[in-house]
Amino acid sequence: MKDIKMKVLVVEDEESIRRFITLNLSAAGYLVSDTATGEEALEMLETFAPKVVVLDLMLPGIGGLEVCQKIRETRQETFVIMLTARGQDTDKILGLELGADDYMVKPFNPLELIARVKAVLRRGAGLRDPKEIFRCGDLCLNITANKFYKKDHEIELTPIEFGLLKVFMENPGRALKREEMLNTVWGEDYFGDTKTLDVHIRRLREKIEDNPSRPEFIKTVWGSGYRWQQES
Repeated sequence: MKDIKMKVLVVEDEESIRRFITLNLSAAGYLVSDTATGEEALEMLETFAPKVVVLDLMLPGIGGLEVCQKIRETRQETFVIMLTARGQDTDKILGLELGADDYMVKPFNPLELIARVKAVLRRGAGLRDPKEIFRCGDLCLNITANKFYKKDHEIELTPIEFGLLKVFMENPGRALKREEMLNTVWGEDYFGDTKTLDVHIRRLREKIEDNPSRPEFIKTVWGSGYRWQQES
């Protein structure tokens, strides 16, 4: 996969910031398009078909959170990096809950944004290479077909969720530390924190567990991380 062929959509209503991001991503070799509104962003998902969306949280009209939610409903393979001018944990967590793959707090170094874009693209390219099928009870993860099934019903997973489930099913019964999972799924050059992992684990539980509040498969290892409980 060559970065120069990857399309990135920048959605930011402040013109100076939008131009700054667009220029830096273009200089890094990406094919970049931009818009100031959520409404146009939703249209460009179809006409431009980006692989990555750099999405501001605070937009006029349709806000960034709603755009993110609509992306997740229709384009599971599109990565979303959320931008926020506020450093509050509630903003970060809400964006992740709605399906963002990562977040950055403004102002930020453009080199860090480029690193984040490269990281999510590597994630999508590298997590699904091995030709294997993992089974656990009524769950089936087909790496070759990029599909996940629960009780023979296909369930859509984001690339992050797919990668997390693959790590779990490859390591049944093993206590996995949060930092280890971040390095494996997000990459060793990831700049974020463990809150990102915890939110994605919660979303994954909602998709695979019959009762997410009392998980059978993804167990919490308090003070450390998580463990995949393989059925006997």
